[in-house]
Amino acid sequence: MARIAGVDLPNEKRLDIALTYLYGIGRSNVKSVLKEANIDAARRVSTLTDEEVNKLAKIVEKGYVVEGDLRQQVSNSIKRLIEIRSYRGIRHARKLPARGQRTRSNARTKRGKRATVGALKKDDRVKQTDKPTEEKK
Repeated sequence: MARIAGVDLPNEKRLDIALTYLYGIGRSNVKSVLKEANIDAARRVSTLTDEEVNKLAKIVEKGYVVEGDLRQQVSNSIKRLIEIRSYRGIRHARKLPARGQRTRSNARTKRGKRATVGALKKDDRVKQTDKPTEEKK
C-alpha cells in the first residue's frame, strides 16, 4: 500500500483516482502531478515501485498544500472572516450557507432537521410567559 502525505492510497484503484484521496488534490491536479512524474494514469497503485511512490510524494510535497496544512489554512481563513465580522463570517458563525443560496426552502444540510414554528393562541402565549417560578429550599 502506497503512503503519500500521511494517507494510504488504496491498492486496487487506478492511480489517477487514488491520488484524489489526498485532501487538496483533485482530478485536475492529478493530471499535472502524473505528467510531471511521467507515470501512466491508468496504472494501479499496487504496480508502483518504491521509487515511483517516492517521486510522487516529493512532487506533491513540493508543489501542493495538502492534508493538515490545507485544513489549517481553511479553518484559519474562516476564523479570520468571523473575527472581522464580514458577511461571510457571520454566515459561517450562524451555520448558514455563505455563498448566496436560498434558505427559505432548502439548506437542510446546513440548518439541520426541520423545526416547525407555529403561531400560538393568546391563552397559550400568556401561560408560557407567566409561569410562576417556585424556589425550593
